[in-house]
Amino acid sequence: MKIGFVGCGNMATAMINGILNSNIVKCSDIIVSAKTQKTLDNIKEKFNVNTTIDSKVVCKNSDIIILATKPNIYTEILNNIFKSLDNTKIIVSIAAGKTIKSIEDIIGYDKKIIRTMPNTPSLVNEGMSAICKNSNITSGDLNKVLDIFNSFGKTEVVDESLIDVVIGTSGSSPAYIYILIEAMADCAVKYGMNRDMAYKFVSQAVLGSAKMVLETNIHPGKLKDNVCSPGGTTIEAVSKLEETGFRSSIISAMSVAIEKSINMSKV
Repeated sequence: MKIGFVGCGNMATAMINGILNSNIVKCSDIIVSAKTQKTLDNIKEKFNVNTTIDSKVVCKNSDIIILATKPNIYTEILNNIFKSLDNTKIIVSIAAGKTIKSIEDIIGYDKKIIRTMPNTPSLVNEGMSAICKNSNITSGDLNKVLDIFNSFGKTEVVDESLIDVVIGTSGSSPAYIYILIEAMADCAVKYGMNRDMAYKFVSQAVLGSAKMVLETNIHPGKLKDNVCSPGGTTIEAVSKLEETGFRSSIISAMSVAIEKSINMSKV
């Protein structure tokens, strides 16, 4: 199996790292294109994969083609490569706001297309990716792509109608969590803890809390209740969060992210 990347930013780099660490293919079975030779030289030095400045070469020499370019140049890239694609190749998109239909409109309705939405924790093999497919994708095709995305995190196959919700829920949400971590660390620093120590305490608390939800299958509300001793410090903090609209702020922020994604898909 030959895997090609059209574009090679942070997400593509994370994917290549996961693929090679999981031994899905050898480095000689990966080919990458990018806009600049400098980017290609860096990727070549880091992973020893094949590189080319020409995206059409990637398409001609790959069984699975991962379109890892920015949404603003997506149409340009598809128009450039569509003659190099046939209906045996699996085309994987990671771009926000680009529907399966919008890709089919350019490269053809007979092509195998999978739309995905990974997130930046893929860089540390803790990604969460949504996968949706068109009608030309077989179960074997889907499993090949799932193997790739599972190599740097977790995956869930979803209907494309949910992809905008995914973007607000896992695609954008690392930014919300980073703000939370930074704010909590600021408070710890205010009360005398050095910043490096504060980030370590807070980040491990966030990581551990997430693992508790994933591994115990206990409702988050119950886990919260378990920490809130009667008359204790935690319930005092939770009360203040409710008073200042913490919960509603999160819901509002996610809602505008989802609405933005919906509007991008209409363009």
